[in-house]
Amino acid sequence: MITFNAASYVELTPAKRPKALVWEEHIVEEWLRTGEKPSPVMVWTPEQAGQFLDFLAEKGERLYGLFHLITFRGLRRGEACGQRWVDLHPKRRTLTVAKQLVQDGWDVVESAPKTNSGERVITLDEYTEEVLSEHRSKQDAEPAEWGEAWHDTGRMFTREDGAWIHPGWLSDHFERLVEESGLPPIRLHDLRHVAASLMLAAGVDEKIVSETLGHSDTRITRDTYQSVMPKVATAAAEATAAMVPRGAARQAPQEPPETPDPADGLAMGSQEGAKIIEFPSRRVESKEKPGQRGSDLASRLSRLRDSNPRPTHYEFIDLDPEASTAIRFAWSASSPHHRGRPCTTVDDSAKETVTETSAICPVA
Repeated sequence: MITFNAASYVELTPAKRPKALVWEEHIVEEWLRTGEKPSPVMVWTPEQAGQFLDFLAEKGERLYGLFHLITFRGLRRGEACGQRWVDLHPKRRTLTVAKQLVQDGWDVVESAPKTNSGERVITLDEYTEEVLSEHRSKQDAEPAEWGEAWHDTGRMFTREDGAWIHPGWLSDHFERLVEESGLPPIRLHDLRHVAASLMLAAGVDEKIVSETLGHSDTRITRDTYQSVMPKVATAAAEATAAMVPRGAARQAPQEPPETPDPADGLAMGSQEGAKIIEFPSRRVESKEKPGQRGSDLASRLSRLRDSNPRPTHYEFIDLDPEASTAIRFAWSASSPHHRGRPCTTVDDSAKETVTETSAICPVA
């Protein structure tokens, strides 16, 4: 007689959910080289999803609206196959998910959504509503072509004769389209991952994402369907690093100085002898009294110091006010510190006057 439960001594290896990976560029390159998918669950980037939808539109794919709806609203395969026109509310731009088509062996049966939370009302964006409206216009023309052979099922997406779409056939059809598009492979269910990741990357609240996908708990949304898009991850990393102020240990990168252009009025090292260069007009507010400009300005200039010593003797030059409306600078080519460079001028903080007809130049 057995007096214990032998099954209680059996330890099962915990099931490990495969991690969804995004088809980033380096992963695509490795897949092209080896032909192997790094994970059973792969997710397209927003750019790749857009390329696939563009491919379907250019191809004239009859079920473009179905794939568009799954990509942006995250319907399950059976929910997309079982969607009815009566559940679409164009004025409110909402879609009620109330039925699904599921595969029983190879037979197809209609049932309620997978869970209680699967019965839901989702809001459609304006573009998706336009896509569905165009799809309906095309479908309305099909009964006339098929005549009595047309199956009036009331489904939003059907076969050419109006019959139900077999979920297994839809998966096979999707895989053929992906291969034809030249994009890295994903499963039809992975489009649901794309929809969840796009919504979360766009900053949509997790509760809204969870309700849109028909999840009973937001943890399912986070743990199962969220794949971090590369651009979002990079932005998050940069934002985190920017929160911590740093001193001399990390200086901002310095841009190399631009080479002056003689046409802009800057002197080049190859120029020889005294030159006169015209600069755009610049006027600084003056607080001095008439007759004090030369002496006061020279005194102020003598107190300016930097790592590049300047000549200590300056001569003030008055140009004819009628001669020009631009500041003219002159310098001596014999000074080792000023060969090929314009002389120093007083900036706005010195509160001195440098008018359109005045300039300062060093005297050798």
